[in-house]
Amino acid sequence: MSTRVRIHQVRQGGGTGLRVIRAAPAPVRLALRDDRHWLSMYADREGAGRLVELWALAARSAHSLVYLPIRANAAPEGVPGDGEPVALDLVLLHHSLQFPTASWKEVRGRLGAGKPHTASTPDRDFPDETDVDHGRWRHQEYRDHLDFHVAAHTLFVVGSSTAFREHGAALRGLVDEAPSYLHRHPGASHYCVELGPGPWPHARTRRQVPGSLHIQYADTWRV
Repeated sequence: MSTRVRIHQVRQGGGTGLRVIRAAPAPVRLALRDDRHWLSMYADREGAGRLVELWALAARSAHSLVYLPIRANAAPEGVPGDGEPVALDLVLLHHSLQFPTASWKEVRGRLGAGKPHTASTPDRDFPDETDVDHGRWRHQEYRDHLDFHVAAHTLFVVGSSTAFREHGAALRGLVDEAPSYLHRHPGASHYCVELGPGPWPHARTRRQVPGSLHIQYADTWRV
């Protein structure tokens, strides 16, 4: 897989360097909302493909933030919502970076134009869903979970390479399964993937972020 990005080098306080990989152009048919009770993402075929490509890139980019500036994208017409949902950007990063999300607004404002680059990852960089041992996620000693943070109108999905790859196996279904799903299952309402932080479902994380990211495939997109 290959995807077009821009590479940014940003100096933080104390002279520390930070590398940000920005999706450029940003996916148009990919929208993310905080619906108060859960996080909702919508993707058509192209948007799902870009998400999977950038997720695979994040799995291999332990020293970079992968940034999808999608906050301005409108969600498809007619999707359910509770109250006034808040539009969000998306950043994927490794927990080993220990990036302080409170500093993101300043970092984002200093990105500049960046340098164009084409990033490549293997076509099948994720395991098959059937090869992921979901049972071990519930073992107390297992640490390769995702975590969610929200700051500066941005959802941060934080994890290890293993966490990104294992959850990427489910995301792959948005590309492989979703386009033909309603034809194969006429009674279904939609195809979706649901990701959560930690081994057990929670209504909210300890940082009061919704504990469920619901990603819905939306082939017909009206705004």
